[in-house]
Amino acid sequence: MDRQHYLVTGGAGFIGTNLVERLLRQGHEVTIYDNLSRRGAQINAAWLRERHPTLRWLVADVRDFESLQRAASQADVIVHLASQVAVTTSVTNPREDFEINALGTFNVVEAARHSPRQPIVLYASTNKVYGGMEDVVIVEEPTRYAYRDLPYGVPETYPLDFHSPYGVSKGTGDQYVHDYARIYGLRTVVFRQSAIYGPRQFGEEDQGWAAWFVIAAVTGRPITIYGDGKQVRDMLYVDDLLEAYEAAVARIDQVAGRIYNIGGGPAVERTISVWAEFAPLLEKYLGRAIPVRYGDWRPGDQKVCIMDIRKAERELGWQPRVSFAEGLRRLVDWVQANRALFG
Repeated sequence: MDRQHYLVTGGAGFIGTNLVERLLRQGHEVTIYDNLSRRGAQINAAWLRERHPTLRWLVADVRDFESLQRAASQADVIVHLASQVAVTTSVTNPREDFEINALGTFNVVEAARHSPRQPIVLYASTNKVYGGMEDVVIVEEPTRYAYRDLPYGVPETYPLDFHSPYGVSKGTGDQYVHDYARIYGLRTVVFRQSAIYGPRQFGEEDQGWAAWFVIAAVTGRPITIYGDGKQVRDMLYVDDLLEAYEAAVARIDQVAGRIYNIGGGPAVERTISVWAEFAPLLEKYLGRAIPVRYGDWRPGDQKVCIMDIRKAERELGWQPRVSFAEGLRRLVDWVQANRALFG
């Protein structure tokens, strides 16, 4: 693969840190663009700086168009990961959520459009753009809920229905990135990402739930399960996600302007109910029972969210490879080895 200059917004976040480390191992040039505001970002930044002392950093915000434009003018590929990531935060502060996610993404595509290098733009969107999917029929099974009529999961053709300020702001960015390929010929790819997990994820109760459960269980913090714990998610290990990014860059002449669902898909080894099936696996790895308490269902919490990933498999030549059992084991090992980071 030819050496390229990557600009990674949110490069000190969970996905960003894993991506930057991978790119540097491959011999690419990388600039991290991050305001280091998110919990865990300072820790990830210190880890990257120790491993790569000459790594380029721009401590800046995606709301700052001039800084972003200068950075984009040097990039061959922009991977836009910087985001306000929590639905609950978007409800309490919708203006900030809009400015970071919608305006920030608009700034990214505008910076790319004005760049003399005309960089590739990869955008980390979300399955939340499909909303609550209230018209999809759900059936209840002993340890999980399931789609009755979507054996492969929700396809990219499912109607958009932004629900919550977070859904609106991320969906706005999703559509800007998509449309800039049509209107301006920008080489963009949108990834509607499902539940991504793995090492260097500082999960919290309202975002990064799998990592949060592991961190809480290892450190003895209380865990609350909202609903009955049978809600199902398709889980994608971070390394598998990064392989999809890599495949898109390699095939950009064929896939520019396209949108892909990226997740674990419907395969049983990469779907899990958030506690009824998750708990026995985590308890097995930790060797003990994990006490939890139950709370009311949270508004808009989908009983099932599984992405149909066949388009990505077909057009990117990509498939997820890491089972959830294996990925969770790796995450548990990382949290246990780095317990001091979690206070």
